[in-house]
Amino acid sequence: MLNALEVFTVVSVGVMVGVEFSVAFVINRILGALPEDSGQLGRAHGGRMLGAVMPVWYIGSLVLVAVRAVAGWHHHGTGLVVTAGALLILSVIMSIALLVPINDRGKTWTPENRPADWKEQANRWDRYHYVRVAVLVAAFTLLVAGLV
Repeated sequence: MLNALEVFTVVSVGVMVGVEFSVAFVINRILGALPEDSGQLGRAHGGRMLGAVMPVWYIGSLVLVAVRAVAGWHHHGTGLVVTAGALLILSVIMSIALLVPINDRGKTWTPENRPADWKEQANRWDRYHYVRVAVLVAAFTLLVAGLV
């Protein structure tokens, strides 16, 4: 049963990290290369779509890591799993404090109503997101290291 929990946890966290990595290093680069209105509209749509899914995924992954930490308390690597959980908590705090406010504004923008500084706000979101991705990659690395 513990093995199944570990596999499910690794897959859940790993795919989440992969999505966030691809947003940072693939999707946003594609959107940035599109003509101005298309890129901004794509970011707004992505903000709406991922903004609806990612909170559940982040919290669900964190819960899975916490359950694994408790269930496997006497197994090797639990300290790494707990540290991974702490980094996931940090990523949630970063998301709520730094990224979600920008995303909530950006997902409503159209070429007609976007603010003059929309590019600066999008760049600020990207910078915060790069840091969050680094935290998530570190959390995933520690999680896997704690389970092998």
